[in-house]
Amino acid sequence: MRLIISQAVLAKLASKHAVSRNEVEQCFENREGRLLSDSREEHETDPPTLWFIAQTDRGRPLKIVYVQRGQDVFLKSAFEPVSEELRIYRKYGTCS
Repeated sequence: MRLIISQAVLAKLASKHAVSRNEVEQCFENREGRLLSDSREEHETDPPTLWFIAQTDRGRPLKIVYVQRGQDVFLKSAFEPVSEELRIYRKYGTCS
């Protein structure tokens, strides 16, 4: 897997969400649950937009949103999840 983050997305992560590339990489390494697909019409992509919630090494939960093409993972966004996203991931994404 090769993580690709555009300069525009990196800038947005830093300014809007205070998320670093390193934190995103940690979440990919620490992911334990299932991947979920964003099926909302305004977010549909081909290939589908996938997401998960995982913690950084310091315990910060982040929602990671991306598109995968082959071995390349194109990050769309990463941010602290709101309560509804946590509820959805606990219900459908956790491996329990």
